[in-house]
Amino acid sequence: MAPTLRLPCFRPTASDDGLPSVSASVIVAGTASGYHVLRVQGYSLTKSALPNGKHILSRPFRVAGRTWAIKYFPNGSLPETADYISLFLVLNDPAADAVVARFEISFVDQVEKQDPSYIATFMAHRFLSKNTKDGGWGYKKFIKRETLEKSGRLKDDCFTVRCDVLVARELSTEDAMVPAAAPPFVVVPPPDSPQHFRALLLGGKSADVRFLVGSEVFAAHRCVLAGARSPVFDALLFGPMKEGTATDTESCVRIDGMLPQVFQSLLHFIYTDSLPETQAHDDDEAGATMAQHLLEAADRYDLQRLKLMCEGRLCQHIDVSTVATTLALAEQHCCQGLKEACFAFLKSPKTLDEVITTDGFRHLAKSSHCALFELRSKLAQR
Repeated sequence: MAPTLRLPCFRPTASDDGLPSVSASVIVAGTASGYHVLRVQGYSLTKSALPNGKHILSRPFRVAGRTWAIKYFPNGSLPETADYISLFLVLNDPAADAVVARFEISFVDQVEKQDPSYIATFMAHRFLSKNTKDGGWGYKKFIKRETLEKSGRLKDDCFTVRCDVLVARELSTEDAMVPAAAPPFVVVPPPDSPQHFRALLLGGKSADVRFLVGSEVFAAHRCVLAGARSPVFDALLFGPMKEGTATDTESCVRIDGMLPQVFQSLLHFIYTDSLPETQAHDDDEAGATMAQHLLEAADRYDLQRLKLMCEGRLCQHIDVSTVATTLALAEQHCCQGLKEACFAFLKSPKTLDEVITTDGFRHLAKSSHCALFELRSKLAQR
């Protein structure tokens, strides 16, 4: 059973002895959740059989006492999305009353998107019954077909998605079984240090070191960069060979071999322990490229958490065109988890045959002999 939201209501009354008493009730906002797994077998056939704008409906499934279904458009739901797969959740029963629900459609391996507490943060949508010919809600651009076909998620001409649904039930009022506690005199807000450190970085107040990256200059604070986060910055800024001293305000620490936007993201992570908002949910090719650059920067400055975050992001972008270069990157920067993800993708003989013809694999064969030897050893074990 999903958690409920309970709002206590108080009304002081006078008892027979003149002392105040308290009555209480609760407003219960309940939810019910469930999910449906849809496996598309014969993906190529669905792509050729259904033109743009045409869909096939999944088998109906039940959540919160209502019937639902998934619309699958292999060639997109609209002319402008003809290069994409579209997926929509629809209310598929004749009941007249509408339903308010939150939902998420994801590949089955994206478990972080399937927790009810995660889905509860999504915008609620109003679903109408099938008698109204409501088109439902969903993703016009769920994934580009070319991206799916190059990825490891399409196996034996099949792929699988999961639709999680969180339905809001009607509000009800109940008597409270125990006297409600008085509200606290002091309410402590949640920690907000990352926001303050971000403002410190953006404002540049009391900055005591500057970095020249390409043609851009970044102001920062030695104690944040070195003392708390990076031993490499510690040696650079406080060691015997320290650069950019506070007394020499015109000098800059020169950073070579790095793009300004990568260094900016690196600073953002050091100050806030998170990626910039524009990159946190960036799942396209540009996001993968940025993750590669950030991984190199994280390894360079010994920021292990950032390095693991980039590894995890790159594991989601492995396909025929990228696996060889990703494997070379993983070998160069000692990313064992990322290497294992590449090896798992290459376990299919058909996939391996396709990858061998790419420029990336030819580069791998010339530059990363250890990775190539390890790949051969793993393939020989199968």
